[in-house]
Amino acid sequence: MTDEGVTTIQVNKSVVSALKRIKKYPRETYNEIILDLIEKAEEERELSKFVQEAQKAKMKELWGEGDYSTWERA
Repeated sequence: MTDEGVTTIQVNKSVVSALKRIKKYPRETYNEIILDLIEKAEEERELSKFVQEAQKAKMKELWGEGDYSTWERA
């Protein structure tokens, strides 16, 4: 563990059970599991942005220029 400090958080027992189920190896810490989930969520967000930009470009190609502000918030 690093010198970042440690805190205590409260989670439901069902969350603890879910974290235990997704462990990669028996001694993996909850901290490691949560960091991995955060990394995956960030990667997914970046992929979603990439796909949305590709879709927006295709929409402009198919329909011409226009106001796509509602599409950008979808």
